[in-house]
Amino acid sequence: MARKQIRKKEVKELNEELEKEYDIEEIINKKSKVELEKTDSGEYIIVENEIDFFKINNKWIPTLRFTLRKNILKKVTVDMGAVKFVTSGADIMRPGIKAVEEAEKEEAVVIIDEKNLKPLAIGQLSFSSSELLKMNSGKVVKNLHFVGDKLWNGQI
Repeated sequence: MARKQIRKKEVKELNEELEKEYDIEEIINKKSKVELEKTDSGEYIIVENEIDFFKINNKWIPTLRFTLRKNILKKVTVDMGAVKFVTSGADIMRPGIKAVEEAEKEEAVVIIDEKNLKPLAIGQLSFSSSELLKMNSGKVVKNLHFVGDKLWNGQI
């Protein structure tokens, strides 16, 4: 378990990696204090003492707190009946989905509710959006991080 501050050159390289993944320039401000932390539970990018990204399958995924400041993910909208399950860590089932932006299989997405349009969770699509929309049942989005989990509470 080691946290280390990274140099500006490394921040630039990290930004380039994130820009390729999310097609947005300068996701991390070059003037910010940026740290990398590796723990038994994973790898994290910490910007100004706030966990902004976590790594899954060699991909950096933005946290919900980052998403509240700057959303760089496609959205999946769920009905209000799904909210309590999503915010308890359940995977998202097809019947609870009201809308989905065009996205590829295994792409990270933000799960929002249909009424308040607030981020509830970060998930990973099990199918492309076009395949998902043709389905009637089954798990379609894996829940990676949700409001109230350890990552939301800053525990890594």
